[in-house]
Amino acid sequence: MTELRPRPTVRRRRLSRELRALRESAGLTVDQVTRELEWGKGKLSRIENNDWRRPSVQDIKALLDVYEITDPERREAMLQLTRDSRQRGWWASYQDVFQNPAYTGFEQEASRVLTYEQSAIPGLLQTPAYAEAIIRASLVQDPAEVARRVELRMERQRILEHADPLHVWAVIDESALTRPFGSPGDRREQLQRLVDTRSLEHVAVQVLPTTAGLHPAMAGPFVVLEFPEDPSIVYLSLGGHELYLEGVDDVGRYSSVFRHLNAMALSPSDSIDHFASKIEELE
Repeated sequence: MTELRPRPTVRRRRLSRELRALRESAGLTVDQVTRELEWGKGKLSRIENNDWRRPSVQDIKALLDVYEITDPERREAMLQLTRDSRQRGWWASYQDVFQNPAYTGFEQEASRVLTYEQSAIPGLLQTPAYAEAIIRASLVQDPAEVARRVELRMERQRILEHADPLHVWAVIDESALTRPFGSPGDRREQLQRLVDTRSLEHVAVQVLPTTAGLHPAMAGPFVVLEFPEDPSIVYLSLGGHELYLEGVDDVGRYSSVFRHLNAMALSPSDSIDHFASKIEELE
């Protein structure tokens, strides 16, 4: 086990929400605050929409002044939240090969993820050989970049070894298990990785068999990320573009879809047996 996890991405999201709430409580519009502080157009909107990387303590002090937040404890709490949100996670060192840095930050700070995968094994459960095959299949050709991306994916998996490990509940479409890659040994290793999850209390994996028929996630994969103290979000990857849904209705809808998939899929125990039978077929 390793140390507890820092959560700068979630804290930055929380800071954005609280700043918006303070402005609204003060009865001010975005334009009014922008004029008061002589900021460039769009800066405050980016702050409130969490479209920023490292919040400025001076900017937050200026906003607190405009919102007339004078209580010392309240001000210090907001400024400490700002300082905490300025921390860099370990994933910042992989900016050279990042495809989705925001998602990695949220994943590393979540308490639980509910993930449905339609055509691939979830990244947190991939072996190096499978990860390399997936990365090469996405048309990344430079060997150094491929190796770097594999390294990043393996580093992400360390979250399952923390003192406060991420809880993962994955439903994987059967087609992801039958899609060939690499050598028979590589495929056996990946299936064994899934079998080995039976010893992890914080990981549950289910297979959605083709015989289950049509289901409510035919449109594609998704991830629901849940946090200890903050609202859940839904992550979608659409044609190389990322989409985050934070609305209560959206999160509720995808959570409901996941529950339906959970009910339609093989149980975790039966899924482990399914993985084991696939290994025997490769012998």
